[in-house]
Amino acid sequence: MLDPESVRRRLAEWCVLAAESPPGAIAGTVGGAVRGSEGHIRGMAVRPEFAGSGLAQALLNAIEAELQSRGCARITLDTTEPLLRAMRFYERNGYRRSGVVRDFFGMPLIEYAKSL
Repeated sequence: MLDPESVRRRLAEWCVLAAESPPGAIAGTVGGAVRGSEGHIRGMAVRPEFAGSGLAQALLNAIEAELQSRGCARITLDTTEPLLRAMRFYERNGYRRSGVVRDFFGMPLIEYAKSL
C-alpha cells in the first residue's frame, strides 16, 4: 500500500490510467513511466468482476500507446509467479521474460519486456 506522499509522487512522475465503471467506481488501473528510451508498466490491476471483459486489454493497449507516444521503443514490467494468469496475459501480448529476476519480499519478481 502506498502512503499519501507516495501516491502524490507516483501521480506526478507516472502516467496513471483508471477505468471507471458505473456508478463511478474504479474498475481497473495501470501506470507507466519513461526511463530513458524505455517504458515501464506498473500497477496493472482489474477488479475480479471485470476479469475476462476486455478491460485489462484496453488498459494495456492504452498505456503502451502512451509510452510509445513518449518515445519508448521497449517496455518492461514485473510480475510474480503466483500471478500465472497475468503472466499468460502478458505473453499473449508479446511480452517475454527478459532473464532479470529480483527479490520481492522473498518471492521472485520476474521482469518481462516487449519491443515496440
